[in-house]
Amino acid sequence: MDKGKRITGAERDQLADELKTAYEGGASIRSIVESTGRSYGFVHHILTQAGVTLRGRGGATRTKPSS
Repeated sequence: MDKGKRITGAERDQLADELKTAYEGGASIRSIVESTGRSYGFVHHILTQAGVTLRGRGGATRTKPSS
């Protein structure tokens, strides 16, 4: 896939299916970005258009101090 190349129609639908499968299989958006050469925003937008429920960011969470 060429970086920055406009993707439309059936090619975009196929890419959306591939990215959805990868993401739902456990790949992170950032790992998809690295493997495709596309931007974070592009991948995020394609996933949301494909109806994917995005995972939370993870990492440490803050809790309220107990009183």
